Amino acid sequence: QVQVVESGGGLVQPGGSQTLSCRVSGMIFSIGTMGWYRQASGKQRDLVAIITPGGSTDYADSVKGRFAISRDYGPNTVLLQMNSLKPEDTGVYYCHSRIYSSMSRWEDHWGQGTQVTVSS
Repeated sequence: QVQVVESGGGLVQPGGSQTLSCRVSGMIFSIGTMGWYRQASGKQRDLVAIITPGGSTDYADSVKGRFAISRDYGPNTVLLQMNSLKPEDTGVYYCHSRIYSSMSRWEDHWGQGTQVTVSS
């Protein structure tokens, strides 16, 4: 089995910073692309940032220059550093990981989500 566990959400004031962390564990042979997605209330889940195994990154236009994604291969962790937060960044943030599992296939795994609320 594979577990994807996020942490670090909460309430933050506009202009503030917050870091989200996601750790992947379990029966994993290899991890491919990892990323963060955001779902605002009543809206679809959208990509925020992704990072490839080689370290290449891509961001949604709305967060470029403010957010930074990174990964630590040792503990299979991906981080999302969020700066200059805006109220429109509010939503549930989900961690996604592409994993080559013990079933000898690539699989998509999601975390349970962590709420980020940007408000004064």
